[in-house]
Amino acid sequence: MEIVSTAHAHGGIQGVYRHASSATSTAMTFSVFVPAHASGTTLPVLWYLSGLSCTHANVTEKGEYRRLCAELGIILVAPDTSPRGDQVPDDPDGAYDFGLGAGFYVDATTSPFTAHYRMWTYITDELPRLIANEFPADMSSQGIFGHSMGGHGALTAALGMPGRYRSVSAFAPIVAPGQVPWGKKALGGYLGPDEATWRAHDAVAMIEDGARVPDLLVDQGMADQFLAEQLKPELLTAACEAAGIPLTLRMQPGYDHSYYFVSTFMEDHLRWHAERLRG
Repeated sequence: MEIVSTAHAHGGIQGVYRHASSATSTAMTFSVFVPAHASGTTLPVLWYLSGLSCTHANVTEKGEYRRLCAELGIILVAPDTSPRGDQVPDDPDGAYDFGLGAGFYVDATTSPFTAHYRMWTYITDELPRLIANEFPADMSSQGIFGHSMGGHGALTAALGMPGRYRSVSAFAPIVAPGQVPWGKKALGGYLGPDEATWRAHDAVAMIEDGARVPDLLVDQGMADQFLAEQLKPELLTAACEAAGIPLTLRMQPGYDHSYYFVSTFMEDHLRWHAERLRG
């Protein structure tokens, strides 16, 4: 593991790191904030998954999480959103919603994406093993959250790996990718045209098919330009109501899809996770 940079913040260390990934067959970069802690102790781990066109840097630079993570004693890990490199195939038209920066947290099964686009394996298997080996992480106490495409990834990881995460939340998530343009393009492109295979990476479909989490927190800006066409939180509400999953959905007047929105409600989400991670 290569150290790209480190900086002191709120008594802890904010680092950016790079390693050779066996899952994606590329170099992968990620950031980790580790609060000050007593020698020999371990801390809960909170995973943050970013959205379309983002890297680890978006939340690292704009998320405003370090003060609270230091106060609450939580490690925050922010992976990249896709493999990268000259050898990695991209959207043929250069669009932002597929290919580089848009891995959608799935393992691709269609050519030419299978060799590198294995973000599900990366975020749920390879990177957690690296974090456990290299940082003072209590892997028995993990939570996960994310924004937009990353909210989709957080929801599907928590629903798909029961018992792995003690807490899950999201900012403006893509809750039903199988029913919206972003998701149809990504899931079709990475997994192929059989929509039955998409259901394992669609939070609403997973809940309909029996997946459960103890509870959910979702914040959604009411001035979000993607709300009506791409996000559709009402579909998550209906699925959770039918399944008996407690959902706290907060529709926030005036807020858009940006990191001004994410950073505004970051503290609420960190405290939500801290309550559950500390048991």
